[in-house]
Amino acid sequence: MSLHRSQHEEFENQTDELRREAMASRPRKKSHKKTIFFWLLLILVISLGAGGHVLHEHYLNARKAADSVYAPNSVKKQRDVDQLLKEGKPISILLMGTDTGALGRSFKGRTDTMMVCVLNPKDKTMTLVSLPRDALVAINGYEQYYPSKLNSAYAYGGSATAVKTVQKYLNVPIDFYATINMGGLEGLISAVGGVDIKPLLSFSFAGYNFVKDKKTHMDGNEALQYCRMRDQDPLGDYGRQSRQRQVIMALAFKGVQLNSLLNDDFLNSLSKQLRTDLSFNNMISLNMKYRVATHHMKSTHLQGTTQLIGEADFEVVSRKNKQEITDVLRKALDLPRAKTGDTLKGTDLESPNQLEGNGTENSNYSNPSTGQTYQTYQTYQAPQYQGQY
Repeated sequence: MSLHRSQHEEFENQTDELRREAMASRPRKKSHKKTIFFWLLLILVISLGAGGHVLHEHYLNARKAADSVYAPNSVKKQRDVDQLLKEGKPISILLMGTDTGALGRSFKGRTDTMMVCVLNPKDKTMTLVSLPRDALVAINGYEQYYPSKLNSAYAYGGSATAVKTVQKYLNVPIDFYATINMGGLEGLISAVGGVDIKPLLSFSFAGYNFVKDKKTHMDGNEALQYCRMRDQDPLGDYGRQSRQRQVIMALAFKGVQLNSLLNDDFLNSLSKQLRTDLSFNNMISLNMKYRVATHHMKSTHLQGTTQLIGEADFEVVSRKNKQEITDVLRKALDLPRAKTGDTLKGTDLESPNQLEGNGTENSNYSNPSTGQTYQTYQTYQAPQYQGQY
């Protein structure tokens, strides 16, 4: 009972933290501790089920669910991940939430969320870095379509392209990835019997009325609609992300309870919404050796400045800030300090004064998904970037 009570109190405290965050004047400065914890719980929940009930009949269902979410990609690992797991060395995981829109689109589309997580069991520390989805990047293998947004990497080439792009952009090895279909939250929430939420603001949407701070038991569809509203939120997309994290926290709280781990419907729903290149044995290793890494959590984010390029807004990140983030991640991985990656290299747009500094951008680029070609002539100034490239 004491453990359950402490978990519930922690969940309530984190909900209050989200509420304070949603009211903050600078929504970029956010705590992602419970967000990352949920992502890991989604990965670990199968291994917890398998490890905790290995002598019971639910082992087969847990193993089946783990096998169904296993989706290796074409990326050649930069490190021997099996040896890292065996020795309990720090590992990195790229966490992505797919921006699917309609529920039937599964794992296609852009990523709504991208984070790099480092688990260091020796230091008992988890380090999380949130990446702006509109960050100006050159997509690995699709450099001809520069300028591009970071969240389009997944749309261009799936998890493999997303991993390669982040690795090159930050010069940090990505050992594993995990992707969840955000549209699939409805099924997961319904499978655990709904979640209790205190809305961060009052609004009506999709036939539902939400009252600020009024504890509401939501089924899967109601919780999904609560997450999706954006236009009525004064914080726009940042407010929507706060509500997403709130629902995800509630789902995590329910998902790791014993009755959920023994719930075949929950495991089946989870197997439909999660994809990762973590194998069943990898998950067991995470469960056995890396859970201590959640004892201490550190979080930060890659900070950019909004700039209009062509007809789109991009988050342009200074090389100084990018280097700081590279240093944070490499230190967490117990790797030596190294120069951060280039935003663009090997093309005629590599000049510091084009797109990432002061000057006039004059280029043609195409959207590979539509085949449409654009020509932009955008003059802008970014004095804060002088001397940083």
